[in-house]
Amino acid sequence: MCSCRRLGAGLVQAGGSLRLSCVVSGFTLDSYTIGWFRQVPGKEREGVSCISKRGGSSTYIADSVKGRFTISRDNAKNTIYLQMNSLKPEDTAVYYCAADSRGQYTGSYYCAYGMDYWGKGTLVTVSS
Repeated sequence: MCSCRRLGAGLVQAGGSLRLSCVVSGFTLDSYTIGWFRQVPGKEREGVSCISKRGGSSTYIADSVKGRFTISRDNAKNTIYLQMNSLKPEDTAVYYCAADSRGQYTGSYYCAYGMDYWGKGTLVTVSS
């Protein structure tokens, strides 16, 4: 579905910033629900931020990253972004982008239950 890239080093110090990008292929992104998820080995996957295509107030941001992470998309480039600021050691995880053709549910729903299409993960390590 998509390739996930980091802009910036995958290993950053606490307080630093990093931007993840996910270039989507195979479909046009502007008609899809999108999201970012992360997973620490041995722990359950966590929905970081999801935007449902149904519009309105359908953006979900996990409390753990609220005010620090921002999800966005560039439809012209068919790319999903996750800007991560004020990184903390607990943000260390493998991050995955995702997309779904459905849009009848809220962003929180998709972050809780996942999406149909997944990108390859990229490891982000935040040192203290």
